[in-house]
Amino acid sequence: MADSPSPAPPFWAGPHHAARRPGLVIRARLKAALRGWFEARGFLEVETGIVQVSPGNETHLHAFATEWTDAAGARGRAFLHTSPEFAMKKLLAAGEARIHQFAPCFRAREASRLHAPEFTMLEWYRAGTDYTALMADSAALLRVAAEIGGRARFSHRGRECDPQAGPERLSLVEAFRRHAGLDLEACLDDRAAFAGAAGGIGIRVAADDTWSDIFSRILAERIEPHLGIGRPTILDRYPLCEAALARPCADDPRFAERFELYVCGVELANAFGELTDPIEQRRRFEADMAEKARIYGERYPIDEDFLAALAHLPACSGIALGFDRLAMLAAGASSVHDVIFTPWPFGEAAV
Repeated sequence: MADSPSPAPPFWAGPHHAARRPGLVIRARLKAALRGWFEARGFLEVETGIVQVSPGNETHLHAFATEWTDAAGARGRAFLHTSPEFAMKKLLAAGEARIHQFAPCFRAREASRLHAPEFTMLEWYRAGTDYTALMADSAALLRVAAEIGGRARFSHRGRECDPQAGPERLSLVEAFRRHAGLDLEACLDDRAAFAGAAGGIGIRVAADDTWSDIFSRILAERIEPHLGIGRPTILDRYPLCEAALARPCADDPRFAERFELYVCGVELANAFGELTDPIEQRRRFEADMAEKARIYGERYPIDEDFLAALAHLPACSGIALGFDRLAMLAAGASSVHDVIFTPWPFGEAAV
């Protein structure tokens, strides 16, 4: 019988830490540089609470639950946030105009080279600004990361990207046509047609797969590996059903003001032109929680205070960027766990 692989040394073991330390130093320097970048542009750095009434209401988002006890001994259930989004939007409703945050976030069922159950999100918002401004922000932050890491090009698992090159802006419709050979518009309201088209290009489709399941599988298998190669890609204008907190595009309400930023096939950021209609937002939350209950047998509460604040939210745009992933690229590391000071302690998370 072959010997079992030796367990990885603890992160604090001297030689192991010494090998990881250059990447950790780049991470620290990158955080300082990005703080300076935001401050120079009038952003206020904020700190919002980690324990929340609701961790978010997206179907496939899985949270860490916790319990608290008040002074009288009564117990209550709460959650560690999966993103600071709800709290930061409440600050926008309070009157803040430009805010950013490096937030520790927590998501269960996520562990890979690109996922850590506990990770850092860099999130920022602009009031009174179209979401295209976030595209320019994203490109600028890539250049900062390259400078801090001393890299002319980012590289990850054999793919390279020039951080100085202007990002390609690619709609989902064009991405599906170019990389999957599918007409996404023709299948927007037709699950059967979408399933047939997916099967025709060799994508596995199960009988109980929803439209969104098929969409996600095509995106992961046929499209994402081609994004951010040579230069960054901004994947723009998602179908409205795939943009839970984004407003519809003014010229075509079938699609939403949502984009994702890709570098070397790695998704780095997710941005929205923010939805400010609390009635529509409640409808979306309730639909997503019904689907979550169907698939996973659980649902998360809706943050009523968030919906109340949404009625006072100004026109704004917001973006969440995986800071660990950006640090990984800046450091030339192969896994986000290589640039996290104290990696996830409950077993091996990197695969």
